[in-house]
Amino acid sequence: MGGLDGLWVWAEDDLRRKLMWYRQVSANRMPAKFRIAGHIPVEVSLGEASEEALWEELEAKTPVFLDLWDRIRRGIDDLPASPRPRPNLVDLCRELSIRMLAHCNFCRWNCRVDRQKGTKFGTCKLAEDSRVSSYFHHPGEELIYRGRLGSGTIFFTSCNMRCAFCQNGDISTDKDNGEVVSARTLATMAWVLRMEGCHNVNWVGGEVTIHLHSIVEAISLLEDLRPNNEDLREALGVKSDYYTSYRRNPEGATYQGAFNAPMLWNSNFFMSSEAMKILRLLMDVWLPDLKFGPGRCAINLSRTPWYWETVTGNMQLIHGWGEEFTIRHLVMPNHVECCTRPVLEWIAQTMPDVPVNVMDQYHPDNFCNPSGVKYDKKYEEISRGPTSKEIEQAFRYAKDLELHFESLSYEKNATGLRLLA
Repeated sequence: MGGLDGLWVWAEDDLRRKLMWYRQVSANRMPAKFRIAGHIPVEVSLGEASEEALWEELEAKTPVFLDLWDRIRRGIDDLPASPRPRPNLVDLCRELSIRMLAHCNFCRWNCRVDRQKGTKFGTCKLAEDSRVSSYFHHPGEELIYRGRLGSGTIFFTSCNMRCAFCQNGDISTDKDNGEVVSARTLATMAWVLRMEGCHNVNWVGGEVTIHLHSIVEAISLLEDLRPNNEDLREALGVKSDYYTSYRRNPEGATYQGAFNAPMLWNSNFFMSSEAMKILRLLMDVWLPDLKFGPGRCAINLSRTPWYWETVTGNMQLIHGWGEEFTIRHLVMPNHVECCTRPVLEWIAQTMPDVPVNVMDQYHPDNFCNPSGVKYDKKYEEISRGPTSKEIEQAFRYAKDLELHFESLSYEKNATGLRLLA
């Protein structure tokens, strides 16, 4: 796929080994997990069974999925040649996400509002509709994701956190930003990006967790999707790189003749355990963002309680499951000791094998920009960029802890700083 395999970064043993499945799916040497899940039959009536019965079926079929996935990864099996059964495990994930929407527990807030009715709103302030602000070939993600033709990024609006410094504040704080999209339009966006050479489908926001139902339904449509002209026109409205001509290459976007692409979950990881169980069956690679240490910084800067235990707990889940992922941590001014250091120490203690991007791109935005109309003086401590000393200290902590961070952190950093020894 457009040269992802030929990148210099794969000479790094830690990256090559830790992201092997993602690379194989991106190059269409392996089927994406949603393709595998589509071949696992389920034995309940999706429309008639209780939600409890649906969860019991998911628990029962997850080991069946994991066994087939393992055999495919090891090269001793492949997707069955027979047509996909109906209903299948992807259908079950779709039905469960829709049921959850009626008492929304997608994320840790567990608001329990009925988003289908839309008469009361939870933390994300959303009803049933999902909005997309833009989608495009993202040239700014880590090299392992953007490759040469970009990461196929779909940006959703609204968020379940309230980060004062959010650099996407226009879409995270305005729930009405962007365009309302159907699941079919979402699937068409993913289809277009992959056909144009993107190395993955990158679900991001705002925050993606609060759009779980729309994303899962879109994924359920992908294998059979054949967008017509109306579908393509509908999807074009928010394609921010529409002016660039990309040649569509179906051969680079299929496995055994059907659509194939690695699914990337680019998230704040403030998710419920139920959402995690569904995503485990559909996501090929994960990109958690671990922002804050275990103190009160998440509450003070993001108005988010239970942050540390929720996000680190979910990260430990995917690590224990053997999933492929890389971690992001943004270095913030005056927060190296309270956030960066304990974050890096926790990674070193619990998952030292996982690649980390120690990011130096912080700039004051949203409520932290002194020259902005929304500036709030109570965020004065983070109303500047990090100093060179702060960035160097963060890199030094990562180096001393023997974390795998250099390749991801140095390759596209804003300051150009490096540790020389």
